[in-house]
Amino acid sequence: MEDLFSAEKAERRMRAAPLPARMRPQRLSEVVGHRQLLGEGAAFRTMVEQGRPVSMILFGPPGTGKTTLARLVASESSATFEPLSATSASVKDVRAILASARYRLETEERRTVLFLDEIHRFSKSQQDALLPGVEDGTVILVGATTENPFFEVNSPLLSRCTLFRVHRLEAVDIALLIHRALSDPVGLGDLDLAIDEDAVEALADRVGGDGRLALNALETAAIVAMGRGQAAITLDDIAEALGRRIVQYDKDGDNHYDVISAFIKSMRGSDIDASLYWLHTMLEAGEDPEFIARRMIILASEDIGLADPRALNQAVGAFQALQVVGLPEAAFALSQAVIYLAAAPKSNAVTSAMGRARQAVASHPSAEVPAHLRDAHYSGAARLGHGTSYLYPHDHPDHHIEQRYLPESFNGDRFYEPTSQGSEGEIAARMLQRGQMSPDPEPDSGQ
Repeated sequence: MEDLFSAEKAERRMRAAPLPARMRPQRLSEVVGHRQLLGEGAAFRTMVEQGRPVSMILFGPPGTGKTTLARLVASESSATFEPLSATSASVKDVRAILASARYRLETEERRTVLFLDEIHRFSKSQQDALLPGVEDGTVILVGATTENPFFEVNSPLLSRCTLFRVHRLEAVDIALLIHRALSDPVGLGDLDLAIDEDAVEALADRVGGDGRLALNALETAAIVAMGRGQAAITLDDIAEALGRRIVQYDKDGDNHYDVISAFIKSMRGSDIDASLYWLHTMLEAGEDPEFIARRMIILASEDIGLADPRALNQAVGAFQALQVVGLPEAAFALSQAVIYLAAAPKSNAVTSAMGRARQAVASHPSAEVPAHLRDAHYSGAARLGHGTSYLYPHDHPDHHIEQRYLPESFNGDRFYEPTSQGSEGEIAARMLQRGQMSPDPEPDSGQ
């Protein structure tokens, strides 16, 4: 009788749960996407199917199914699933689970999968508390994080885990989730709602590979459509559910590459208005804002460089603001940086210098460090002649002294040719004063 009541309660909870929870896969075969993890012969799939999981870190964006994969690791290996959130769990909670897992292993020979969501939020001491249980196999740790685990997870814990990268879902996978949710009675199947194909494409394209966001938006759109007495979910319903106007922009097709190209070329060409237009075209269409910000950082060095050294600070600052406050508020910082980058003086001298330096490295693969530049901070260095004739620049006028810094095989090679643009003109003047460039300046590059 107790089992019957428990089943009824679970069913009531499921009916009240949001659509993503109701549509959570119960078997590995129901998981959509993640071909690199679930394809034939993939390590993750093989491990789960054999019921012999190891401790792991699942690293990837939100809404990509990390929790689902963790639950399947437990169910496929007949292990107890113990979830913890790093935002609220304490060291005491960790130790209590480890104690329960040890008892379960000793008395029932049943393994425990400890799922730690947002593991990057655990402090060093909290992560250290996990080490004994992971090391001796008391628990199978499955940590989930959206942050780079090499920066956020302690090395001792990371070394005891296998890292699996979880990628964003593709648009075709999101479309499959949408159709499945509309046909499955557990999802929205009992509503007998259709959906226009352009609405499916728009939703699949605009959620950035986030399956949870797609299903939440679909549920909202279904409510809106039913409230309007419609038999099908339309593009307008999707737009309203997402809370923004649908822009005709294909994130995975030619239009994606064309718009980002127009954006970069508008900033390179110093057209502020066009740069802002293409920026907000992408933001309105749901383009990944970090992708946009990364392109701005690249442009700051590639097309502006030392003509205005502050341009890189503006671009990096906008990226950091995006990470701290997110959209829509970060649109202000992105717009500010775009205006600055478009208005800045342009130079591709850094790009050209980088290319010449790389070519020189390829042409001189065995070049030796000159003796006077070699490390002299050890016993016997002087006897080898290492560092003995080095001239310390700070002991000379203007803190500069001419001496050879490139290997002997180089003869008059010069990589960096500054232009007269902005701050780069000042660099050119200093180089001319030091005899590091000819009196006749090179034509402005990139103009």
